[in-house]
Parts: sequence; C-alpha cells; structure tokens
Amino acid sequence: MTSGDRVRAGGPTAPAGLLTRLPRFLARLPRFRTLRARITFGLVVLLAVSCAAVGVAAVVELNGFLTQRLDEQLAQVGTRFPESLEHHGKLPDDHDGDEDADTRRMATGTFGACLRSGAVTDKGLIRSGDLSVDLNITLTARDAERLARIPADGRPHTVELSALGHYRVVATPGRDGDVLMAGLPLKPVEAAVHRLELVAGIVFGLALVTAGVSGALWVRWSLRPLGRVTATATRVSELPLASGVVALPPRAPVADPHSEVGQVAAALNGMLGHVEDALTKRHASEERLRRFAADASHELRTPVASVRGHAELGLLHPGPVPPEVTRALERIAAESSRMGLMVDDLLLLARLDAGRPLERGPVDLTRLVLDAVTDARAAGPGHGWVLDLPEDPVTVTGDTHRLHQVLANLLANARLHTPVGTKVTVTLDPGAGPDAVLLSVHDDGPGMPEELRSGVFERFTRADHRRHGDASATGAGLGLSIVSAVVEAHGGTVGVESTPGSTTFTVKLPTG
Repeated sequence: MTSGDRVRAGGPTAPAGLLTRLPRFLARLPRFRTLRARITFGLVVLLAVSCAAVGVAAVVELNGFLTQRLDEQLAQVGTRFPESLEHHGKLPDDHDGDEDADTRRMATGTFGACLRSGAVTDKGLIRSGDLSVDLNITLTARDAERLARIPADGRPHTVELSALGHYRVVATPGRDGDVLMAGLPLKPVEAAVHRLELVAGIVFGLALVTAGVSGALWVRWSLRPLGRVTATATRVSELPLASGVVALPPRAPVADPHSEVGQVAAALNGMLGHVEDALTKRHASEERLRRFAADASHELRTPVASVRGHAELGLLHPGPVPPEVTRALERIAAESSRMGLMVDDLLLLARLDAGRPLERGPVDLTRLVLDAVTDARAAGPGHGWVLDLPEDPVTVTGDTHRLHQVLANLLANARLHTPVGTKVTVTLDPGAGPDAVLLSVHDDGPGMPEELRSGVFERFTRADHRRHGDASATGAGLGLSIVSAVVEAHGGTVGVESTPGSTTFTVKLPTG
C-alpha cells in the first residue's frame, strides 16, 4: 500500500514457526554428488530466486500503483455520498444538480457510512450504475468496531468488511460532530494482482523447466572434455602396474589449454608421461635382474656340481684321511648340495618370471598328495600327519613335477617351522567352486608372526627359527615363493591365514 494503515483483526501475517522450520526444510533438500547436477541445480536455484524477485517486485509495484489510483478515485468521491445517507439515500431528484452530477460519477460498489460516538448510524452501498443505493447492507458488530477504529484524518485506510470484502476507506469529521466515511472496493485491485501472480507463476515455471533442461544439456556438453579426462584416468586406474610391461592408454585430449578442464587434462597427461617413463625403467630393471638371475643360476650349476663331485671323490679316497679333512669334505659336499638346490630354485623362478610355459597334462592330485605326505612323514616322524581326501580321485591339468614341488614345499614349511608333536592336516576339496579344486595344509603350531605374514610369499623371506629352537629350520627363503609362482603359472591362487595355534595355507587350482 502506498499510504495509510491496514486495519485487520487477527495474528501476524507470517507463520510463527517459519524460521524454525527452515533448517529442517534445507536438510531435506537433495544432495547432488556429480558436478553436472550441482551446477545445473545451482543455475536453476539462481534463476528461481531471480524470477521470484522480479515477480514480487512486479506484484508489489502493481498493487501499489492500482491502490494509489483507487485512492485518487476515493478522493474524488469525498463526503457527498455519506452525507446523502443522512437524508435516507435520497439521490439526485432531491438535491441540486451539482450533487447529482457528482453522485452519477460514483463507481459501483461505493460504500458510505455515518458514525456517531463510535456507532454506525447510516450506511449504504451503490450496487450498480443506475444510482440504486442499498441501505440494508449488513454490518456485523466486528465490522462496526473496525470502522470505529479508523482515524478521521482524511487519509485512506484498508479495512475488511465481512459481507463486502476489503475496502479502502477515508474517514473525515462531519459538520454535526459525526464521522463520514466513503470507501471503494479493493476487489478489482486484488483481481488484477492475482492475475499477474498467476501469469507470472506460469511463465516463470515454464522458464525454470526450460532453463533446467537446457542448462543440463549445456553443462553436459561443456563437461564432455572432463568426461574424457575421467575415462582416461579410470582406464589407468584399472591397469596392473605392479609388474610386467604396462601399456598406458592414449592421453586425454586437451581441447583448450586455457580452460580449467584443459589444464587438468594437460596435468594428467604430464603425470602419465612420468608414470610411463618410470614403468619403462622399472620393467627394464626387472628384465636385467631376471636375466642376471637366470644367467647366474645357469652358470653356477656347473661349478657347484664340480665342487660337489670333487668333495665326494675326496671322500672315496682309499688311503688314510685325517678326521678333520674328512669332516671338511663332508661339509663341502653338504653345502654344495644345498647350493645346487638353491641355484635350481632361482633358475626355476627366473624361468617362471620370463613366462616359460609349463607342461600341460592330466595330473592325479590325489596321488601327488599321498606321495608328498608319505615323504613328509619319513622326513618328520615326530609330527602327526593327517589326510582328508575325497573318495574319488581328483584330477587337474598341469605340470606334475611342479605341482609335486608345491606340495613338498608346503609340507616342508609346516615340518621345519613347527615343533615336534605338531599335527599337520592335508585336505583336498574338489567342491571349492565351479571348475576349481582347493588344497589346504593346516597345522596347530605356534603360528606365524604378523610382520612375516604379509611377505611370506616373497623371495628370501625367512622365519625366525628361535620360536621353536631349531636352527636348521631356516632355509634360503625360496620355498613359498616357488609355491606362489607355480600356482600362478597354473592360473590358481594361494593364500595363508595364521593365528596362534592355527596356520592354514590354501591353494586353489582350476581343474581345466
């Protein structure tokens, strides 16, 4: 409203709990995870706020403008209509021509009333344009109270009448000590404002929907370079970078090096270049080390066999040999034999690392388990050896000699790293999964230290023999690494679980 006060009974115009409900409303808003959704949502929210601001400003301005025009019309009405009510609504025929002319210019719905001592003495309403005055309009006690509260200052005020709706009313003091009131209905103003609200709501709603769809498409198109960068990074993250030759995917395209996405793509490409150089150097170093191990193992086999042969030949000398020389020759033969086994293991690992194919043929895994446990029982009579085998033979496809070496190494590991009296159980389960066989070696020994468990299948990993007091238990640390390499060469997996009193090595092999 441009002037005057609003006279209305009732509570505040805004809900009392609006401020308390606002945080809960904000908490229920959706949480967008993708950047595209967040940008689109932000654009729509900003447009909605802008549309709301424009709509509110337009509605307030239109309401103020129309109300001001209505106040100007009300000023032209003056007090002539309420004065005519004191003569029981006599219209132009009973008054002079000037008053008749003024009365004829009054709009439909013009309200007039006379108040004396706060009570309504006369009231009337022009129902139509033919100058018919309704003197029997109904005003409730609350309407009369609201009219009485309007100050007689000649300024327009808004009042709500129960039977007529909202009116702009001007009260002026009469010549006889009464108060004369004239009013015009706010219904046309309210209708125009409501129409504007409806039109603005429809137009702005369509604008928001169009902007949301268009904005989503535009943001999606704008973020396509970022999507390509993401795809490149995803492909790199899926590559096995631990060992072997690694072929990195093509670099992410850089559309505009001056944009943020272009800078990210350029940084990613630079990082991939450094990673590729590092992987190439790492692979070259691994190849050199692998060739060195293979060449060294191959070259050492002959001198080691020669040393062992000379030691054995010295032990076969028919003449008298001092005991010290005999013991030295025996130690030389034993150590050369152990060194020969170590050289063979290193040569096997080097060949497996180089991807040398293994022999492929049907292998009776049940027979291999029986033979390996028989050998382990002979080597470790102080241990308890238990077999848990299925009734039917279990057959897999692989290298018989290498699979026997896997079983022998696992049983030797259980025998060497557990005290006498330990129970070792070998289980063969053909129903471990589709086209898979599960072999497990379990012992109830002291368990494996946690710091050793993570690298137990790495090369040259040695257990601490002091936990069971047998210094001869320590080997070269290649047995379990050979187990892992042979199982992986057969397309299987190997794992270990260990707690105090329970250690289990599991080997899963494909049947085909």
